[in-house]
Amino acid sequence: MKREFFEISQKSIFGILLLVLISFTVHSQNIYFPAKGGEWQGKALSEVGLSSEGINKAIDFARENEYTGSKDLRIAILEGFSREPYHYLAGQVKKRGGPAGMILKNGYQIAQWGDVSRVDMTFSVTKSYLSTIAGLAFDDSLLSELNEKVVKYVWDGTFGGRHNSKITWEHLLNQSSDWSGELFGMKDWADRPPQKGGIDDWKNRELIEPGTVFEYNDVHVNVLAYSLLQVWRKPLPQILKERIMDPIGASSTWRWFGYENSWVNVDGLKMQSVSGGGHSGGGIFINTLDHARFGLLFMNSGNWNGKQLISSEWINKIQQPSSANESYGLMWWLNKGNRKMVGVPESVFYAAGFGGNYIVVDQENKLVIVTRWLEPSKLGEFLKIVYDSIN
Repeated sequence: MKREFFEISQKSIFGILLLVLISFTVHSQNIYFPAKGGEWQGKALSEVGLSSEGINKAIDFARENEYTGSKDLRIAILEGFSREPYHYLAGQVKKRGGPAGMILKNGYQIAQWGDVSRVDMTFSVTKSYLSTIAGLAFDDSLLSELNEKVVKYVWDGTFGGRHNSKITWEHLLNQSSDWSGELFGMKDWADRPPQKGGIDDWKNRELIEPGTVFEYNDVHVNVLAYSLLQVWRKPLPQILKERIMDPIGASSTWRWFGYENSWVNVDGLKMQSVSGGGHSGGGIFINTLDHARFGLLFMNSGNWNGKQLISSEWINKIQQPSSANESYGLMWWLNKGNRKMVGVPESVFYAAGFGGNYIVVDQENKLVIVTRWLEPSKLGEFLKIVYDSIN
């Protein structure tokens, strides 16, 4: 009797595994993954259930609503953050190109505009790449839990004191840490200070309990990058290249910069602690095609053509609203709360950067939309035109 039960169980387990394998194979076959260096295969809009009139309207809209800031990004950055005391350009800056973008459906290219091979700054889209480095550390068990205190891993004084010692990885990733201090000569309180008050008010502010209030602050993000460098003990661009960008067939043209003075000693080797954005220069410089590959990886739950590069568990984590801001996950924006866009599915999540740089991911509709230098206030309207074109 026991032997008979064991045989039935074996058959049941085999059947379940077979169904999972079939399901995975069918799923993989439904998604196209472009080969490295080759031409990106396209599909006619009618084949994938989209209106050519609607998509052409979206492309025209993106071209007609170019970011209004200067193409000389030194000027655009300094003007954009002119009210910040002591703000200056500490890292690489590059003049930008014009509007560019791609739309993928099931991995196939269905639309393209502008110079998609041009390498441009991408500003805070870099944060979503930085989040990916944290995800890989989580997958590799270098980080045990996101609610662990960072001081356990980074004990050099960066997280010293009663306030900073409370900060967890999750607080840094969802920008609710209110980390207090100075990193690479940049003071946390001088980054995007409140509209009211002056330097004395900002310097002597009452610190906010970590995890309670969302604050968009590049110094805090750079503290995360520095902390992950201490955990990995190798340059973060190297990890991104080896673990993500090379396996997805990205070009060799992208770069990830820090600041002129953000070099640190790690195990006797000089390494640059990279920036999480281009607020003071630096960050990731990349072309539209490579952004699209990165977006496709996340659209397919971290799996690239049958190889799991980052766990689906992490892809799910980044889409969970934080208690401090329901529109923000782990360095990815969510289509919820006060950031909700009319006519766009709530399941959409996206990376966003200064000057109108976006990677939009829609797992339900198997869409990836990359747009560069779109006037930021026009993103919702642009996406609605795209979604209105779905038959």
